[in-house]
Amino acid sequence: MAATSLAPATAGSTTAAARGRAHDPVLHPRLVAVVTALGCAAHLWLAASSHHDVWLAVLMVVLAAVCLPCAVHIWRYSRVGALHQVAGAAAAMAALHASLLLGSGGAGHSHAGVPPSSAAHADGAGGLLLVIALELVTALLAASLVARLRRLPA
Repeated sequence: MAATSLAPATAGSTTAAARGRAHDPVLHPRLVAVVTALGCAAHLWLAASSHHDVWLAVLMVVLAAVCLPCAVHIWRYSRVGALHQVAGAAAAMAALHASLLLGSGGAGHSHAGVPPSSAAHADGAGGLLLVIALELVTALLAASLVARLRRLPA
């Protein structure tokens, strides 16, 4: 029998009955989904801006393509698997950007083998620090939503 709003939903179901429980958080998943979607948009914008090598631009488009479905799943269903993937990806990206920041003497990554000027040095470090902070916020929001969903009564 198909699950309707009158029939009990099965475990893992994404029917209206499963989504519409009164105790499910609404704002928290939406915030995580919006922050994830903004990260995807930023990757696409950076890839289109031609400030990076072609291979890096392609990688950023792939990352956005991988993360965007998770944002949709989090917005609509608050799926724990999607939240785990977003938290893990955000933490990995924060670590990657931190290694770029630390590995290049604080200047950020250089473009096309050209060392950055002192003005670009400050901008690159500040930009990478902002990116790292946003990635850590995304990871923490996703992880806190997972913890919150686990505490909800079944």
